[in-house]
Amino acid sequence: MAGAKQNSPKLLSGGNPQIPKGDGRGPVEDYLAAMPDWKQGIGRRLDDLVLQEVPDVHQAVKWNQPFYGGPDGTWFLSFRCYTHYVQVTFLKGTSLDPMPPKASKHAEVRYLDIHEDDELDEAQLRRWIKQASKLPGEKM
Repeated sequence: MAGAKQNSPKLLSGGNPQIPKGDGRGPVEDYLAAMPDWKQGIGRRLDDLVLQEVPDVHQAVKWNQPFYGGPDGTWFLSFRCYTHYVQVTFLKGTSLDPMPPKASKHAEVRYLDIHEDDELDEAQLRRWIKQASKLPGEKM
């Protein structure tokens, strides 16, 4: 069928794209392109902010979400789609000042949930990204 998307990724629960695990920019681009509706704009903006603040960041897709980290295989940030929001995960979030608002069952992890109509505080996001990138990352 002309114009139909070929091999579009399956959307998992909450609209999170199912993207094969892989290192580098390619899998992250695949994830961003597959994010549904308004979530894609949020994902692309988050990705842009990380690339601006940490130009040499290592990128990968693991567990159907983009990860950002260092060349040593450690990670400081990821994000994924849920039904009503995009969740940013700061893997060492309890070390950020101020801490991102949402706690996790994992001791050091903190989250920021971004809903469709939320006003992004890009200045705060930039500070968190920069701080997080300078902390020892999480090995996964």
